[in-house]
Amino acid sequence: MSSKEIIFKNIDKLLEYKYKVLVAIDGKSAAGKSSFSDLLNKKYDCNLFHMDDFFLPAKLKTKERLQEAGGNVDYTRFKEEILENINKNNCFKYQIFNCKVQELTEYRTVTPKKLNIIEGVYSMHPELINYYNLKIFFDIDDDTQKERIIDRNGKDMYKKFRDIWIPLENKYFKELDIRKKADVLIYN
Repeated sequence: MSSKEIIFKNIDKLLEYKYKVLVAIDGKSAAGKSSFSDLLNKKYDCNLFHMDDFFLPAKLKTKERLQEAGGNVDYTRFKEEILENINKNNCFKYQIFNCKVQELTEYRTVTPKKLNIIEGVYSMHPELINYYNLKIFFDIDDDTQKERIIDRNGKDMYKKFRDIWIPLENKYFKELDIRKKADVLIYN
């Protein structure tokens, strides 16, 4: 049985016994988190949340905050707006962070569903991890990661990934020992 089939079985079992199921999918950039999350979204009737919608706006990007492992994501806003509302079974709205303009822009409306997938780097941040019923980490070797980022985002954007985002991610993974906190490890 493949790792992905094991995840489906785990989710199916959780859905049988839990009132509300929250699954975190964390891991390295270009490791397949978004693709797998989309697959889950097609297979199940679920809500899908992206950590990319919760990067810090400029007004919160202090030197101290950016030196914190996992500090470049607004985990406080994510916890309050998403996780706490899911647990209350509320309909709610949240604002997404637009990377192109570096600020919060449009709103998304959420209707309660039994299964909720939280996808993206920083989804297993210590401020969030205890909310999840299943934690998955997607890993990838550095050369494949580089190829996929260039294919997906182009060479100019790869330089930003290489110089800014990947070092921040690696600091988060290492200092907070994120891989070891996962229930399932997928190596793509």
